[in-house]
Amino acid sequence: MANSTQTIYTDATIITLNSSRDIILNGFIIVTDSRITAIGSISSLPDALPTNIQTTSLQGRIVIPGLINTHAHLAQSILRGLAEDLPLHNWLCDSIWPLESCYEGDDGYVAARLTCAEMLKSGTTCFLEAMCTHRAGFEGVVKAVGESGIRGCIGKLVKFEETNKDLNITDPRDRDLSSMSIPSMLSAHEEFDGSYDDRIHVWAAAGTPRGSPLSSHHEIGKTCKKHDIGLTMHCAEAPKDLEIYRSQYDMTPMEFCQQAELTGAKTVLAHMVHLDLATDLPILKETGTTVAHNPNSNLKLASGIAKIPEMLEADINVSLGTDGAPCGNTYDMFREMHLASILHKGANQNASLTTAEQVLEMATRNGARALGLEKEIGSLEVGKKADFVVINPNGVGCAPWDVEQVSEGGISPVTVVVHSCTGRDVEMVVVDGKVLVKAGNLVSGDEDKILNAAKMSVKGIRQRSGIKVGKRAGWKYV
Repeated sequence: MANSTQTIYTDATIITLNSSRDIILNGFIIVTDSRITAIGSISSLPDALPTNIQTTSLQGRIVIPGLINTHAHLAQSILRGLAEDLPLHNWLCDSIWPLESCYEGDDGYVAARLTCAEMLKSGTTCFLEAMCTHRAGFEGVVKAVGESGIRGCIGKLVKFEETNKDLNITDPRDRDLSSMSIPSMLSAHEEFDGSYDDRIHVWAAAGTPRGSPLSSHHEIGKTCKKHDIGLTMHCAEAPKDLEIYRSQYDMTPMEFCQQAELTGAKTVLAHMVHLDLATDLPILKETGTTVAHNPNSNLKLASGIAKIPEMLEADINVSLGTDGAPCGNTYDMFREMHLASILHKGANQNASLTTAEQVLEMATRNGARALGLEKEIGSLEVGKKADFVVINPNGVGCAPWDVEQVSEGGISPVTVVVHSCTGRDVEMVVVDGKVLVKAGNLVSGDEDKILNAAKMSVKGIRQRSGIKVGKRAGWKYV
């Protein structure tokens, strides 16, 4: 393998997420260029290794496949904290949509750089952008993702008029409808899909049906099927959404999606909180459609709790997503895993539901399947892309974790990862064989510049939109 670069990572606890769910307690991974070429127990390591191979010891560390965030708004990180304690309808109409409509210049690029930095530093190696609006600037978002080194599927928003007086909805983004059309999505797909060494894929992000014609949404579905383009959509998120589907279309959410050809193995429907379970779960199962679970966002916006245990029982593919910073305040998938696990236990008063193992699968294997990338990522196996995360579990927050006691009945490394770790415990991140985070810091990209640019962008957006965070009764700045 002349001209190839090889690195061996040794002495780690490796949660492979392979088909047999092997956890290697003292293992190694050999990476050649962008792929894993060997993985196993240290005891099976060949005696003779290439003389030019680079060696990195991961003594005392836990290695997991890169986390896959299947519902994230890249351009919203700079709106963090600007729409607190609001239900979804007011959150959108009174704050987020007006703010997004005031993006200018490089604001979308600046926001996407910040989001990519946060995701990488907290262990996300691949994501699905949920809805890249026109004002965010699709080309700038692609550039930010490409420069960061992360892997991503970027959803180009295709929407129809959402301003609806009957539903009391006003969407200032409607003035940009011509730039959020099916032809504009196809143009973006042709130009950017497969760019940056095939790390970037362009998807369609369908606007949420709120009275717009079913025939219009059907055009999106048919177009995606014709061109083999992935499709994502916010669906049945708000408490009134099931009622809207029934009153506007005389259908359940999944009956609508099926008729509009919005379902399939490369469709990710986010939220899915308010469904007709008897009708909708069988359609999800039959069509192979994925549900992106967003517990943090759904709780903060008081949208409700998705019926995830029922979906898992029905063998529906469920992945995880953080949503955007204004509705969850973080892109940390560790926090999302922990919440996804404990939420359904409490809501159902059944401690056996949504185990740590299940939610780690949601954040890795299931996410890869959702994006049609299960042959490339989602588990640590020979031949797959070298996308992995190295966690340091040796702080007080993970104690008394001890790899030497695992086989004797000590703490499971999966429990440590899901319930004790956060993104701040991430030490190293590798994507496509390249180390992008080392010692908890970005290898490339000036974090101070990223942060300062974000502060400047949000200041301008706030000034143009006129939206301010109100003062809290009984609280004052001094």
